[in-house]
Amino acid sequence: MERQKRLITPEEAYSRITRICARKEYAPFDIRQKLLRMNLHPDAVERLLARLVQERYIDERRFAESYVRDKLRFNKWGKRKIELHLTQKSISAAVIRDVFAQFPDDQFSASLQSLLEKKRKSVTGRTAYERNGKLVRFALGRGFPMAEIIRCLKMMDIDLSPDETE
Repeated sequence: MERQKRLITPEEAYSRITRICARKEYAPFDIRQKLLRMNLHPDAVERLLARLVQERYIDERRFAESYVRDKLRFNKWGKRKIELHLTQKSISAAVIRDVFAQFPDDQFSASLQSLLEKKRKSVTGRTAYERNGKLVRFALGRGFPMAEIIRCLKMMDIDLSPDETE
């Protein structure tokens, strides 16, 4: 059976969205999508977004800062992966650059080091070269640059040459 969609007034949508934004940081892109799913006219959506920004319910920079902080601390992501996800949320490149400037590079390196040490214990393979390749792919998938991965692996005394035989 098909559900009838109830029409929502812009004021009702504003009330719902302010409650949502008071609980958690959202990107303007996410709020726009929520408002569009409420079947509001695009002009009304833009007016509501402008009002939410003016009243500081949503703020692109504040969202980006909390997103980077959380992904670094909890998910142990690298710069590339965080940047990709922020770009998907339509955060401007200038804001992304400014936010990354607030976080020192050694913060990203420290998370990579601990991540690789933990993953190294669970990686299996016939040769050391195969295991090391899996470690590199794992770190690349987390969004760390290759130069940083190699530097961390060398600090862990891991040889990346394929000559080893076991």
